[in-house]
Amino acid sequence: MSGKHTDKEPKERKEKKGRKGLKIFGIIVLILVILLVLIVGSVFIFINSKLSKIQQVDIDEADLGVSSQVEENLSGYRNIALFGIDSRDSSLGRGNRSDCIIIASINNDTKEVKLISVYRDTYVNIEGHGLDKITHAYSYGEAPLALKTLNENFDLNITEFATVNFDAVAEAINALGGVTIDVQPEEVQYINSYINETSKVTGLSTEKVTSSGTQTLDGVQAVAYSRIRYTEGGDYKRAERMRTVVEAMVEKFKTKNISEMNQIIDQILPEVYTNITSSDIFSLLPSVASFKVTDSIGWPYETKGITLDRWYGVPVTLESNVTRLHAEAFGETDYTPSDRVKEISNQIIQKTGYAE
Repeated sequence: MSGKHTDKEPKERKEKKGRKGLKIFGIIVLILVILLVLIVGSVFIFINSKLSKIQQVDIDEADLGVSSQVEENLSGYRNIALFGIDSRDSSLGRGNRSDCIIIASINNDTKEVKLISVYRDTYVNIEGHGLDKITHAYSYGEAPLALKTLNENFDLNITEFATVNFDAVAEAINALGGVTIDVQPEEVQYINSYINETSKVTGLSTEKVTSSGTQTLDGVQAVAYSRIRYTEGGDYKRAERMRTVVEAMVEKFKTKNISEMNQIIDQILPEVYTNITSSDIFSLLPSVASFKVTDSIGWPYETKGITLDRWYGVPVTLESNVTRLHAEAFGETDYTPSDRVKEISNQIIQKTGYAE
């Protein structure tokens, strides 16, 4: 009897020890899971609180001029239109011209991003208004008409947009502590000319730029620099300056600590107007690190100026410029533009006489 009892006791103790060990292990796992949920939840709440500052709007995607053929051809790309406007009353909607138009084209497979700058004076067809500068599309019908104009004239599939006021850009640059820009001698007088107007619009005061060369520009000075269009290169050089300022902002932002980044984000997000939902933005965050800007395109490639009721930049021709865009941006080397693009292209030729 005693022998059996002696053999059994260690076994029971081992079983109790095992159950106790499993219980402790289970508690530890439970605590870790709870902590993980709290951490993830906190991050989600933090990011969501930031995204809630954005001005969001719904638009009818069915009326944006995206044909079924284009939708199929560009199914591997997410194209988002970015508009920079010069609003004098903090409005981001109708009545404001889009001085800056950039299409961010994301390859869904490779995560490569191409930035396509569309020159504001480009002569295109705007539904209900005929041939006109593309910058006026936003003013006539806000983002929906601007997107439809881009889609119908370029054979694109854009259904998403984000608009920002230049006021927000000036404030963000000030929060960054300025940006480093190499100012050319011929640009100095024009910067100072635009500084006066930009100061009135933003309500921010600044000093005049007294010399050329590499220097730190504050918000008003940098926005004034990006708006210059009267030196050699005109509107095309202006688009390049805008990209230069954006790139300088990104580089400066990388040098900031978390607290400083947080402050800058709080300043600029309330000035963003978009139809991209917070959940969509949140779903993009895990992929952001893999995104890489691989190319910057100025469109149209071939253009001629013409003065009718005002000056316009005429794509020569719209059809050939669209063909080249699809080859360079989307790898469609044998692309044939839609009948609608060909129709608009012929209208522009008949109006301007610019066939070559």
